[in-house]
Amino acid sequence: MQKFLLKLVTVAFALSLTACGLLPEQKDETVGWSASKLYSEAKDELNAGGYEKAIKYFEKLESRYPFGTYAQQAQMDIAYAYYRQNEQAQGLAAVDRFIKLHPNHPNVDYMYYLRGLINFNDRTSIFDTFTDQDNTERDPKAMRDAFDSFKLLAERFPESKYTPDAIARMNYLVNAMASYDVHVARYYFRRGAYVSAANRAQSAVKEYPDAPANEEALFIMMRSYDALGQDKLRDDTLRIIQATYPKSAYFTGGPKAKDKPWWKIW
Repeated sequence: MQKFLLKLVTVAFALSLTACGLLPEQKDETVGWSASKLYSEAKDELNAGGYEKAIKYFEKLESRYPFGTYAQQAQMDIAYAYYRQNEQAQGLAAVDRFIKLHPNHPNVDYMYYLRGLINFNDRTSIFDTFTDQDNTERDPKAMRDAFDSFKLLAERFPESKYTPDAIARMNYLVNAMASYDVHVARYYFRRGAYVSAANRAQSAVKEYPDAPANEEALFIMMRSYDALGQDKLRDDTLRIIQATYPKSAYFTGGPKAKDKPWWKIW
């Protein structure tokens, strides 16, 4: 019986090898394509939203024609394709690789900008912060990484055409990061952790002094100090609020809820 089973296994294995040999090999349609042809086809795929195929073409181009402008442009387009495909890790790796290989490239400013965009559009770290999901579960690391990338662009390439937009995004990110801290402070306050609430709100005020979110941060501090029986700190914070936000809606219960989050207009 064992000999019979062994023969069956041997025959099956031999048939599988034969079948594999009969299967036609997939033909590489790009064989013989020039660098310009490869780049043109890859660009067409990229523009049409075929990001996966575009990346394959760009990688073939870089592999076959490693020298020259087409290869460098392919590296940039690979990073962009990953960005459009929402492949954050691969996109950042492609950007960093290009910057390392071509630090003096005339378009390296765009790669710094793209790195900021990739982090800026990390949905779980930034935009979900403004949805109904619990923001205390979100990691603001992507916001900080995006801010640092845009800041680096603005410092190194102040005349870049991408710098004005980078600065605008930095301004948004400052308030986004402050809003995250205020949300955490609010979370602590609602659960009676008044020391933690006051400390987190104070951190937002100190680290992001011009952020609009600090209006609420100060009120959280004031209410936390009041709950802790810290009358002097409460009164000092109240005076700051009255001087800075004399018409604050928080004096009358807080601002009215918006009809929809700001990000839905984007």
